[in-house]
Amino acid sequence: MLGWALAFLIVALIAGALGFGGIAGASAGIAQILFFIFLVLFVVAMIARAVRGRPPV
Repeated sequence: MLGWALAFLIVALIAGALGFGGIAGASAGIAQILFFIFLVLFVVAMIARAVRGRPPV
């Protein structure tokens, strides 16, 4: 999921540099949403791993 967020961020940067404001804004918004979903899932996975008794790697 982090890879998709980075891909949308790169698309947003390129579209912004070429003057496509609408596409850049939409792509940046999607990248931001995917990044926050990734962070939430990462924290949930770390908590689940700690509850099971295995230390994080």
